[in-house]
Amino acid sequence: MKYTPALQPATLLKRYKRFLADLQLNDGTEFTAHCANTGKMTGCAEPGFSAFYSTSDNSKRKYPQSLELTQNSLSQLICVNTAVANKVVEEAINNQVITELNGYEQLQSEVKYGSENSRIDFLLTSDNKPTCYVEVKSVTLLSESAPHSGQGYFPDAQTVRGQKHIRELIEMIEQGHRAVLLFAVLHQGINTVSAASHIDKKYSDLLNHAIKKGVEVYAYKASITPSEVTLSEKVAFK
Repeated sequence: MKYTPALQPATLLKRYKRFLADLQLNDGTEFTAHCANTGKMTGCAEPGFSAFYSTSDNSKRKYPQSLELTQNSLSQLICVNTAVANKVVEEAINNQVITELNGYEQLQSEVKYGSENSRIDFLLTSDNKPTCYVEVKSVTLLSESAPHSGQGYFPDAQTVRGQKHIRELIEMIEQGHRAVLLFAVLHQGINTVSAASHIDKKYSDLLNHAIKKGVEVYAYKASITPSEVTLSEKVAFK
């Protein structure tokens, strides 16, 4: 996924009210940008971090700028716009980067499914393959105790919604379909993904149960620059 035009640099002053971030340009100009991330953004939004933002040409937007990337104290770029995860995953599926999802003829997004009123991120269908339900999760939480370890975690906060999605995937397995949980790693410093049992044990336990039931779990890492974000390599989930 290319940023057109390329993102512009700034310094992050603070992130607040979940959807807002104050940025400062090199000339001292300060402004408020939209922040498309409802998570805790632990380790991703500390005051003083370098940041990169986009500008919308939609004149009706209250905050035309959007915070897209931050850069932590280890100089690792992080994509903090959670909407990007689905975009780069769709691009990767279409470009056959995610080998486990190759061979399907049709891709649909945001399709209603399950008994808990959910929408699956991607529904893959083909005449000669089982229907595949793909749920995408963005991973940006790097281990706080061992930041050089490359260990990433999901979720970064307790997630009732995430638990619901796992139950829905299990339901699809029970109906004879294929179900995939795909972690999109949008942090340059993360090379391994694990369920964050220390943050949400219920989610971790439910995910382990789902794997035993047949839900497939994969993690793919993005290459990140101020001009482009692209899923490029498979990393370990354990």
